[in-house]
Amino acid sequence: MKKGAIFDMDGLLFDTERIYRDIWSSPCPFVEKINPQVAEAVCGTSGAHLIEILFSYYPGVQAQAYVDWALDSVDALLQKEVPQMPGCEEILSFLKGNNVKIAVASSSRKELIERNLQITGLRDYFDVIVSGQEVVYGKPEPDIFLLAAQKLGLPPFDCYVFEDGINGARAGIAAGCATVMIPDLTQPTAELKQRCTGIYPSLLAAVQAMEQGKL
Repeated sequence: MKKGAIFDMDGLLFDTERIYRDIWSSPCPFVEKINPQVAEAVCGTSGAHLIEILFSYYPGVQAQAYVDWALDSVDALLQKEVPQMPGCEEILSFLKGNNVKIAVASSSRKELIERNLQITGLRDYFDVIVSGQEVVYGKPEPDIFLLAAQKLGLPPFDCYVFEDGINGARAGIAAGCATVMIPDLTQPTAELKQRCTGIYPSLLAAVQAMEQGKL
């Protein structure tokens, strides 16, 4: 078993990826006509990479203002309730019980990560929190996972990365972590099926694999 575990948040720990998809697919003050491909393209990204994606679909858009609007809209919807994904607490409890250091590395704002963890009562499981705001290049670049491993005091190869998205899984692999994909809205590509350490239908299935020494 690895000594560290780094978790994405939206679509993995919490059933919130659909909220982001809905927001990016909704009419907004910055774009006359929404491109339906944008929601998937920006999934799991942040920072300069997110801005680049928006410019590629909407040349000349006020990209940072658009990002701020989208994140504020998500914030407003998550003020009171944050639904957990099946197996969320079980895997965190299992890892903590086996003295594995735990981090969350999410493209979301740090204050939103903290609030979600507090609302759900999961904050004490995590030794480290890393936000996409802390790196220049978001997923699929490896920066956020490299920073999380550094803050855990561990080499990347001794850390699991748990991800639901394609960009995130690619980032975990690029960082040199043992990358485990738990697909939510997006299914793994043929490339990821070959390169991921494991792909499981749920966090519960991943826990079972760890208990059996298969992960």
